[in-house]
Amino acid sequence: MMGNALTSIELFAGGGGLLLGCSLAGFTHELAVEWDGPSCATLRRNEACGYPLIAGTKIHEGDVRDVSWNNYVGQLDLLAGGPPCQPFSLGGLARAALDPRDMFPAMTHVLSVLRPRAFVIENVKGLTRSSFADYYSYILLRLQHPTLTAREDESWRDHLARLSREHTSGVHDDLRYEVVPTVVDAADYGVPQHRMRVIIVGFREDVNADWSFPAKTHSGAALFEAKQSGDYWERHAVPMRGRSLGSRHSGDTGLLPWRTVRDALAGLPEPQIGGVPGWFNHELRTGARSYPGHTGSLLDEPSKAIKAGVHGVPGGENMLRYPDGRVRYYSVREAARIQCFPDRYEFDANWSESMRQIGNAVPVRLAQIVASSVAVALRLDDAKRAYDASLVRELEEVHYASAR
Repeated sequence: MMGNALTSIELFAGGGGLLLGCSLAGFTHELAVEWDGPSCATLRRNEACGYPLIAGTKIHEGDVRDVSWNNYVGQLDLLAGGPPCQPFSLGGLARAALDPRDMFPAMTHVLSVLRPRAFVIENVKGLTRSSFADYYSYILLRLQHPTLTAREDESWRDHLARLSREHTSGVHDDLRYEVVPTVVDAADYGVPQHRMRVIIVGFREDVNADWSFPAKTHSGAALFEAKQSGDYWERHAVPMRGRSLGSRHSGDTGLLPWRTVRDALAGLPEPQIGGVPGWFNHELRTGARSYPGHTGSLLDEPSKAIKAGVHGVPGGENMLRYPDGRVRYYSVREAARIQCFPDRYEFDANWSESMRQIGNAVPVRLAQIVASSVAVALRLDDAKRAYDASLVRELEEVHYASAR
């Protein structure tokens, strides 16, 4: 640790979703690394404007494999990042280890060099598909034993076999992490969007973390109940003729209701051509249309997952669908709200590029919840160590006193 602050380095920072969430959880960023120029422009713009969650963060534009880590070795609490997910995405070619965009090897290399007390990695649910089962096991073992690197000319399958033997032999390397992977729907944590993701959290073996993934806070059953009782409609002043219960969802009615698109956009004026004075990135984009399989997101349900597809978005995920059937594109600001970005956080690009950055991001709220739980575990570990140290000092004083 650097002083009393919890410190973090962000890899594959993109537009900043995971970074902002970790900042809200109390981590101070020493460095954010991102190779994509437009994403770096967004980060720099907000850092230069003094936006508090990113102010003072050093932004490095370039490949994580080319960064010198000498100044950070052994000094870091958290390493966070979302390695490029195209090798595992349903929208990509799904080539996993054969895809040169697979950055998990780079992530584990940095982990082996920096040796942080904990890490948080986010990726698409496609990573857990049955066709990737062996490679997913390989990723988890690599993260558990980051210094057990592949030998020259050793295939990933041969490396997996060796890692498995090492892992079960009882003889381990000098750096090991306890790793917990979890598949989550962001809507279950108050994000106004259905977004299925894998979150992998690891703690260095010497950290007494006593950690588990945060419990769900929201449910679809509670949303249906809120609509049925009228509470949801009254809160938004929706007249009777505009109300629709939608589908009945399963889940715990004792939780908070899922947040909907209407919840997310509350207080935000309708976008206009040329933008809305006083609002960043809130310009109307025309041309949206509905057709089978491309219907948009319902106003009174969580949004479909915001997408970052470069060849268009086949499911209409980046469109809003009104109760009367009208559709329009989300403005950049509306999409940012659905991903829980703060209103004063500005995207330094046109609609398509900004939507790409937003679609690739981790929802800020989900990142904050996960990172906060990690921060609490690290703080508790610090407290236990401080208590143990004070107890040792007391015992030593008793020993010396009796010796006299």
